[in-house]
Amino acid sequence: QVQLVESGGGLVQPGGSLRLSCVVSGSIASLNAMGWYRQAPGKQRELVARITSGGTANYADSVKGRFTISRDNAKSTVYLQMNRLNAEDTAVYYCNKGVPGFWPWGQGTQVTVSS
Repeated sequence: QVQLVESGGGLVQPGGSLRLSCVVSGSIASLNAMGWYRQAPGKQRELVARITSGGTANYADSVKGRFTISRDNAKSTVYLQMNRLNAEDTAVYYCNKGVPGFWPWGQGTQVTVSS
C-alpha cells in the first residue's frame, strides 16, 4: 500500500512563500508522473502542477510563474515551491500520481493565505 505524507503548509501573509514536501513510501514514485493538487472549501480538487518521471513540469494557469514543482527520486519526495501567494491559494494541498489511477490520498497539508 502506497502512503503519501504531505507537509510544509501553514499560515502565510499575501505575497509570502511556502515549500511543500510529499514523501511517497517505496521507490515507485520515480516511475510515475507526480502531481500536486489542492482543494478549497466548497470546491473540487484540482491539479496545480505535474512533473513527469523525467522532470518535465507543467502548471495550472492560476499558478504559472509563481509555483515550481520538483522531485528527488532518491528520496521519493516531491516538492512544491509556492511564491507570491494570494488568498485564492488557500486550500488543502495533496500529492498523488500525475495521472488518474490514483493511490489512496494522504491527509494533505493546509495552506492558508491571510493577513
